[in-house]
Amino acid sequence: MSKPKGWKNLPDGGMITEAGNAAAYNTGAWRSDRPIWIKENCIQCLFCWIYCPDSSVKVKDGQREEFDYLHCKGCGVCAMECPAKEKAIVMLTEAEGQGPDALEKAKAIAKKMAAEKKAAKE
Repeated sequence: MSKPKGWKNLPDGGMITEAGNAAAYNTGAWRSDRPIWIKENCIQCLFCWIYCPDSSVKVKDGQREEFDYLHCKGCGVCAMECPAKEKAIVMLTEAEGQGPDALEKAKAIAKKMAAEKKAAKE
């Protein structure tokens, strides 16, 4: 076992010492909110992919796929930027988002949000 570095040999806080190393650090474990993707509401605009600061929205052949939850920090930018009339991304708490009924909860919230937005316009 090698001897640990002393404090004088550590890089300054926040310093990136190696380019392109973000994929090696799984930062999703400390997330408190979890985005839930509702595929049937998705209009494939890819705004979520563009705005995600952690590259946690996966795209294959020009189509959005599931989240990379290992790197998603749960910031909610993807849900805020979703322009669909009935949101395709809804934020739930991490515990709710891992439950067996997470998708159904997200769908109900998306419907409620769309109805509230419509009522506000009338």
